[in-house]
Amino acid sequence: MSPVTTVFALLFYAATAVLVGGLAWRIADYARTPAPLKIPTTPAPLTRGGVAVRMAREVILFESLFKGSLWTWLFGWLFHASLALVLARHLRYFTEPVWGWVVLVQPLGVLAGLGMLAGLAGLFARRLLVDRIRYISTPSDYLMLALLALIAASGLAMKYVFRTDVVGVKAFFLGLMRFEWHPLPPDAILYVHLGLVAALMIIFPFSKLLHAPGVFFSPSRNQTDDPREARHLAPWAARLDRS
Repeated sequence: MSPVTTVFALLFYAATAVLVGGLAWRIADYARTPAPLKIPTTPAPLTRGGVAVRMAREVILFESLFKGSLWTWLFGWLFHASLALVLARHLRYFTEPVWGWVVLVQPLGVLAGLGMLAGLAGLFARRLLVDRIRYISTPSDYLMLALLALIAASGLAMKYVFRTDVVGVKAFFLGLMRFEWHPLPPDAILYVHLGLVAALMIIFPFSKLLHAPGVFFSPSRNQTDDPREARHLAPWAARLDRS
């Protein structure tokens, strides 16, 4: 087994552990955070079923962003939708046999890589050209966009410029899942792409990118608008109320 294969195998085991453990810790922290006030953004649903529909619209369509800024919504939705297709396409490297619907999204997944770059370019331009956004932007904001753009660009390079042994890549990742290591194809652009992906996995639970699960814990989105029908009492306040 080559040293490169060993390094990347250990790197992805470590990155997966950090990603899963970090996400579990942050989600548990979100769940423990008290929501003492009834603060849904109105007009808000009156029932939990309505809240579920509202959350679905928010997660899939970015409804509030659409109402707030059309250009930001366009580039943000383009990036996120393209990323979802790219991730679906990459499932072929982790399944054998490949699921039918994953086969169907393969052509769309290739185009989605270009969509990712277009969306990221728009979001990067927004941070540079809009004064109020540039004022609150930090170096980490630009670095996150650059990291995502480099991942997309290196992935497209493997498709259109450097022909990577995708069969060997699939054997490597299936081997990792089964704890039966297989050699990683010797390919510099592949090493760059996988290194960037591993870096993103490690950074994700501790960065602003964690808005992905965080949206589900937003009290302005996940609460019903029923303050007259039901008294809202946080668990810690309920203990004080009983005493």
